[in-house]
Amino acid sequence: MGAIGYYIALPFIYLLSLLPFPLLYLLSDILFIFVYGLIGYRKEVVLANLRNSFPERSEKEIEDVSKAFYRWFVDLTLETLKTLTISKASMTQRVSFRGSEVLERYASEGRSVILVLGHFGNWELAGARYALLENVPRLYVIYHPLADPYFDGLLYRMRTRLGNRLYTMRETSKAMLRDKDLLTATAFISDQTPSPERAYWTTFLGQDTPVFLGPEVLARKLDRPVLYLSITRPRRGYYDVSVEVLVSAPRSTRDGEITEIHTKRLEVDIRNNPELWLWTHRRWKHRRPLLNT
Repeated sequence: MGAIGYYIALPFIYLLSLLPFPLLYLLSDILFIFVYGLIGYRKEVVLANLRNSFPERSEKEIEDVSKAFYRWFVDLTLETLKTLTISKASMTQRVSFRGSEVLERYASEGRSVILVLGHFGNWELAGARYALLENVPRLYVIYHPLADPYFDGLLYRMRTRLGNRLYTMRETSKAMLRDKDLLTATAFISDQTPSPERAYWTTFLGQDTPVFLGPEVLARKLDRPVLYLSITRPRRGYYDVSVEVLVSAPRSTRDGEITEIHTKRLEVDIRNNPELWLWTHRRWKHRRPLLNT
């Protein structure tokens, strides 16, 4: 959009972020009608993904999940804007965090950790809530910069406002090696789509799926425990974040073992609450290379 579009949009973005939550969700209900009913944003992609992932479900069940997904998807978009202005008190009230004692224990031992999570629940609010924890490794989130430098700067401010730090995807390995003496928790959103030739291939939601090997490779190289962040939504506007240890001794694992473990753990969350995963993502656009079969 460039500078002009950014400065035109910025006041509206901040205005939306300042809306009280009840008004925010009223707006979300209105936008849902357009996104789901009138525009049908990526609806064919969503339905195809759901049908392929849950072949045992009826068409009505697929439609019900799709509708619930779009309601959450619009909520997610508006909730994410709240990270621009939300108070610490409101963040603590809206997002609970369980398992921080695990992070505190590793911090007391001077051990950095790797966190894996998916595009599930509200990962932006979860990251912001992490920043309010005490006596834990500082969170470094890996992200893909936007093409537009103005909106990329806005996204950067949103994600670092409460004290978190960012690594770009391109610099991750070098940056983690550079900062290996710092006490960090590096967060990988592991359900993005890598190049098929460089990926680890597994079965995910019943389908051949490429997975980034980055979390596993760096966990083993730097000897960092791998923890999983589960982000569930007990009711609208509230999220529960919980931490669990997946792999405490990464260097004792086999090739592919860590990747299988965190991929299967995410699958459990998706099967339990399918409406909370990002089904608009073209997760299965690649085919397994013949060399890897």
